[in-house]
Amino acid sequence: MSIILDKEHGIENELEERIGLECPYCGVYAHMSPQSVPDAASLLRDKPKHVGLVYQCDACHAPVFLRFAVREYTENRVELLRNFIELERPKERFAFSYLPRDTEVLFREALNCYSNNSFNAFASMCRRAAKSAFVALGEGGKLRAFEEVLAAQDIAGIDDETFAPIKAVLFGSGQHEDLPMLSRAQAGILLEVLKDMFYQCFVRRGKLTRALKVRRFFVTEQQNSLQSA
Repeated sequence: MSIILDKEHGIENELEERIGLECPYCGVYAHMSPQSVPDAASLLRDKPKHVGLVYQCDACHAPVFLRFAVREYTENRVELLRNFIELERPKERFAFSYLPRDTEVLFREALNCYSNNSFNAFASMCRRAAKSAFVALGEGGKLRAFEEVLAAQDIAGIDDETFAPIKAVLFGSGQHEDLPMLSRAQAGILLEVLKDMFYQCFVRRGKLTRALKVRRFFVTEQQNSLQSA
């Protein structure tokens, strides 16, 4: 599969398959339609290694910028690889209000790094956020978090070799210079594992506690109403 920029006919898609992704503006998974395409004649003259195209989200009509690598230049055409890099990623959502204050601040910054494709800065912030969480959990908190992470690995069926960098980031005790270098795929796994760890350690407990308080409140109100009648 490839995308063709023709000198005379503009953009062509070999299989007529539309691009679909999660829009960084409206958060909806939608098809993207070409909105602004570079001039093929200029590309054939300059021969850059990468080409940027602006697409329009079919859901909210916002412009979305994607970068493609050039596969081949011919006499009248530029062939682009189908794989692309999203230069603006959707913001990750999380129930931040249940996190301890310091952990929330650090995790928000970690997610900003991830959204900007700064995956190794993301890893550094994940370690800081995790350490903050361990402190907030108190004695035995790190062990509890480790058990939750191992459970997530088992549920997701991730092999030990793939999972080793994730555990090194979250539970390593060395300096930040000792953090493993992460690829996009590894950063994605780290993100989901850390979100799950925070959910199990803070969000689940917070939501359950709040729900029980609401239940007790209504039971008490009902009892008071019956006594007053």
